[in-house]
Amino acid sequence: MSASLSRPRVGVWLIGARGSVATTVVTGCAAVTAGLHPPTGMVSETPAFTDSGLPALADLVFGGHDTLDCPLPKRAETLTAGGVLPPGVATAVAAELAAADREIRPGGPAPGDTRSEAELITAFADDIRDFVHRHELERAIVVNVASTEPASAGLGAPLPASTLYALAALRAGCPYVNFTPSEGMHHPVAAREAERSGLPYAGRDGKTGQTLLRAVLGPMFAQRALNVRAWSGTNLLGGGDGAALADPAAAAAKNAGKERVLADTLGTVPEGEVHIDDVPALGDWKTAWDHIAFDGFLGTRMILQTIWQGCDSALAAPLVLDLARLTARAHEAGLTGPLGDLGFYFKDPVGDGPSSLGEQYAALTGLGERLRRAGAGETARRAEGLGRAAARGAGQRVAGARDGGCAGRLTRRLRRGR
Repeated sequence: MSASLSRPRVGVWLIGARGSVATTVVTGCAAVTAGLHPPTGMVSETPAFTDSGLPALADLVFGGHDTLDCPLPKRAETLTAGGVLPPGVATAVAAELAAADREIRPGGPAPGDTRSEAELITAFADDIRDFVHRHELERAIVVNVASTEPASAGLGAPLPASTLYALAALRAGCPYVNFTPSEGMHHPVAAREAERSGLPYAGRDGKTGQTLLRAVLGPMFAQRALNVRAWSGTNLLGGGDGAALADPAAAAAKNAGKERVLADTLGTVPEGEVHIDDVPALGDWKTAWDHIAFDGFLGTRMILQTIWQGCDSALAAPLVLDLARLTARAHEAGLTGPLGDLGFYFKDPVGDGPSSLGEQYAALTGLGERLRRAGAGETARRAEGLGRAAARGAGQRVAGARDGGCAGRLTRRLRRGR
């Protein structure tokens, strides 16, 4: 995946740039680029996206906003100690982590910040523009991977931080991806601006674990005509997400997406709730348990239970890289507005699209084919333009040769005295 000096580079501006997910994204991108690890979990690296024109991992440049001041190399050390990152990888890519850390700017609003919402949006947008300008980037994609925030109180209330960042992305002319349940571009103020901007955007709330299973199992019950009576779940998690989701309002925002997947795939909302418990000792690891009560033939009552144990950062990072690359290519190809074909990655996707994972995957690979065809058209147009330029150059050379021939004959006549 070596980068050519002539290839344009693409910026990935991460909101929450010093968090676990962002640190894993930067570390993983550098490790895969260096050949230290395969791109496991990256759908964009599968054959379905060969020749779709996605930017190479080596051509991604990272920066972002955060209210934390823990440097990325130090954060990577912590994740290594917690078993999230493999031993030795953070050390091997220390230069890349340090380079990304130098591009992280203070976020907000922080406690005591007296700037108005308009001033914050302007400052954030200026940071992004400066990043693009200094690195001579072709474009930059803003991706929100910050901790979940409570839902806003609606119009008239202060804008949530995620929406301030979304508006800054639009002002800077950058496509936006919301990988969190936070409001972001869903806020009515940002939604109006997004429509006017003509920029592509995607989200929201990355589908990494429990809801990924629900998107598979829900259609299974519906297609087999099995009646789901109740579907309950529990999440045990630590780290920054566990602390953030200990807030009931933030947990409610998170659970709304989980419930929506069941409503969309089953056609109804069964009894049961999802409980989220903060267990700090788990760090960046989580356990998700589902208990599904359903009726079979002749009303026979049955139970399905699932247990998902994994690391959210390692599950999310390859998806964030996929989304950054796909959104960048969609922007290059002239796509605008909500990218519904990226619903495969989200609990609550924007735009129109199916709900079951299989159908969402088909829509995603269809997008890959559209981008491939767009690339072929761009190549043909460039070739046609080069052909016209060559023809013009040849015509000028012929005319020049004729002029030169006339001038030569005139010179010879003058020498002969004619």
